[in-house]
Amino acid sequence: MVAVRVLNLVTTPRSRFFRQQVASLGERGVEETTLAVPGHHEYGSENDGRNALDYVRFLPAVLRYAHREFDLVHANYGLTAPHAVLQSTVPRLGGLPVVVSLWGSDLAGRYGTVSRLACRFADEVVVMSPAMATDLDQQCHVVPHGVDLELFAPEPAADARDRLGWRADASHVLFPYPEGRAVKDYPRARRVVDLAQRRTDDDLVLHSVQGVAHEDMPTYYNAADALLLTSRREGSPNAVKEALACELPVVATDVGDVRERLADVSACRVSDVDTELADGLNDAVTVGAAPDAREAAREVSTDRCTDRLLDVYRAVVDDA
Repeated sequence: MVAVRVLNLVTTPRSRFFRQQVASLGERGVEETTLAVPGHHEYGSENDGRNALDYVRFLPAVLRYAHREFDLVHANYGLTAPHAVLQSTVPRLGGLPVVVSLWGSDLAGRYGTVSRLACRFADEVVVMSPAMATDLDQQCHVVPHGVDLELFAPEPAADARDRLGWRADASHVLFPYPEGRAVKDYPRARRVVDLAQRRTDDDLVLHSVQGVAHEDMPTYYNAADALLLTSRREGSPNAVKEALACELPVVATDVGDVRERLADVSACRVSDVDTELADGLNDAVTVGAAPDAREAAREVSTDRCTDRLLDVYRAVVDDA
């Protein structure tokens, strides 16, 4: 088969899961060019850091590239979807078929209306979870970001704790986000750990992670006794999938596809009630490992998710 040629539109090319997606598709013969919205954006920040003019300035660049030899335009994140859709209406400048991927906050957040409207004119839409598919309420494909099972794998907790300098005589709870990211709700995580602490004689230590290279994160998952996720909203949180790949129990609020991911995994808990989260946390740190979690992570491995996205590309190209 002739290689699929893709024009990727992104808000930031620094997203590690976007980079992983490009690399994995490249291994399967997909050729791509990436265009990013101009202006400054602090990766990982809740605030986009750009204004409406930056997004207006992005359209001419998309139109300049869309007339080149591409098979489709892939809008990664809803705020780039209008640009992809607009080029498809100008045959002499582009007219390329459009795939839109929604990542979560672009559907549930403040710009959800923009994403929903643009998706109505896309050839194919990809979302991260069944809950997002239900919320979008149109035909779409559920293809979450995949987890690298070679990078994220179990190792002895003692070895990982030695590298991080974590105490051997405590139970460690991992909150894999900066404390300042409001949507992740660190204050609630702190409350849940404090509540759990009052119900046990164990010493619970909550670790918030910031500025750690992605390739170093497996050490944190393996050093911890449980992952605590208290997000207010998510699409398909990658931290949950990475924790499962490392056989780490997860205690989480009922967001995105978390309930589906944890449905058949031991030592995990999903709830929107703080007391239940605290009880689940105490149970999880007592168990210390979820040996069936890695098998659950295989369903969302990088290889499987890449193959599913490539199937979407091929369907679009075949229908063009």
